[in-house]
Amino acid sequence: MPTDPATPVMLPAPSGGPAPLTADVTVPATGVDDLPDGLQAGRRPRSAPGLSPSRANDFLQCPLLFRFRVIDRLPEPASAAAVRGTLVHAVLERVFDVPAGRRTLDHARGLLAGEWERMVREEPAVAEVLEDADDLTGWFDHAGALLETYYTLEDPNRLEPAERELTVRTELEDGLQLRGIVDRLDVAPDGALRVVDYKTGKSPRAGYEGGALFQMRFYALVLSRLRGRIPAMLQLVYLGDGTLLRHVPDAAEIETTEKRVRAIWAGIRSTAEQGSWRPRTSKLCGWCAHQSICPAFGGTPPPVPEGAVELSLGVRPLTARAGR
Repeated sequence: MPTDPATPVMLPAPSGGPAPLTADVTVPATGVDDLPDGLQAGRRPRSAPGLSPSRANDFLQCPLLFRFRVIDRLPEPASAAAVRGTLVHAVLERVFDVPAGRRTLDHARGLLAGEWERMVREEPAVAEVLEDADDLTGWFDHAGALLETYYTLEDPNRLEPAERELTVRTELEDGLQLRGIVDRLDVAPDGALRVVDYKTGKSPRAGYEGGALFQMRFYALVLSRLRGRIPAMLQLVYLGDGTLLRHVPDAAEIETTEKRVRAIWAGIRSTAEQGSWRPRTSKLCGWCAHQSICPAFGGTPPPVPEGAVELSLGVRPLTARAGR
């Protein structure tokens, strides 16, 4: 059942290049993303309270999954789709390094090998997703097909992004930090902002766009505080099926988004204080890497490392307070 009343505009591949910032207004809607990655206990200071779109989604999906990822920092095997997505994102960031006119599809494809070598050098484990590490032809062909789809949606020669892979961070009045990374930020001559995010999967079904827009609304909230103006457009670029999802936020939506972010953090804080990291089962459980230690599947979670909750979240569990 759809969880969001928004009616974003879903567009097929345009024939005339990228749309202007003022196109495609939608009905206002509501929506929220990452906590900072934890480091080893005893080797870092206590974290300030913080939230990002992806970690907020983790908590909403399953509080126990949130715990495993944020507090326990349990490893998860990389998937081919995720690694391929990282590769394509890297190329789409680098393609703007050369002047307009040279940002061709062939140029983008030519960046694949170098970016892949960099990824493997920095994190050798990513190569484990390959069926045959000695044959990269099919791997690059698949990534190249996603890049080809991108070129049917936008012409990078007609764009001059103000920012790429932009880290954004702001602090609410109660000390909660909102954090995230924006794939691309376009700024029009009049200062209008367009927030762009690349997705290498397929677009959501009509009526189910709320989850996808959650991340973008979160960014709109942060950017409105950092830049003093609400973004004119939020744009998701789906390379899996050649679709653009565009949404225009307004002041009421930004206010509603902030309320939802605060509510999610309140839920995280209460769960952390109580130590009630219960699993929430759904069809997404089939994709979870932690079923063997999940009570919903007959497993037993490991004990929470002493001090890890406060180190990761800046929240002291009630049991720790009682033991002072």
